[in-house]
Amino acid sequence: MGAEMSSVPDFGLFAMGIWSIGLGALGAAVTGIILANTDLLLSKPEKATVEFLEEIELKTLGPEQETFKADLDDSCAERRLPSFPLSNLSLTSWHYFKGEIFLDEKKKFYGPHKRKMLFMGLIRVGVWQNFLRAWKNGFSGNLEGEGVILGGVYVMGAGKQGVLLEHREKEFGDKVSLPSVLEAAEKIKPQAS
Repeated sequence: MGAEMSSVPDFGLFAMGIWSIGLGALGAAVTGIILANTDLLLSKPEKATVEFLEEIELKTLGPEQETFKADLDDSCAERRLPSFPLSNLSLTSWHYFKGEIFLDEKKKFYGPHKRKMLFMGLIRVGVWQNFLRAWKNGFSGNLEGEGVILGGVYVMGAGKQGVLLEHREKEFGDKVSLPSVLEAAEKIKPQAS
């Protein structure tokens, strides 16, 4: 008789298949973590233009709420900006800020395209470093807001002087350089009256 068919399964092929699947999954996970910690997968922000920023509607948060455009020539100059546009956080979050606070209800200061960081933020080394730095310095934060939109800082000159500094977070906790802000603020030329 010829070769007999064995009723015992060949565990060698099965084990090799399991190892192949496991190594493939491990390779994909490592590749994903490496890519998440580079800037290759991050959305690129559009540069802010004066024309875009001037069309943003801001609202005062005092007892008499007033809405106005963030026009660098008129309404903002009357208010002696720089001030602090605020998105959708409560005033109690800003108890340490002494200037006038404005509400940007439509969240236009985030740019023409809001940039978000969802689950990728959980595996970025920089996000965890920023979290630990803030925690060690005693910042406890709050859980208000979306928690996924990346923010930024603008320093704008008077009139058509334009945007002197634009810092966009590339990950949560990515702080703007204070010397850069001060250097940009020194470039602001007073608007002729």
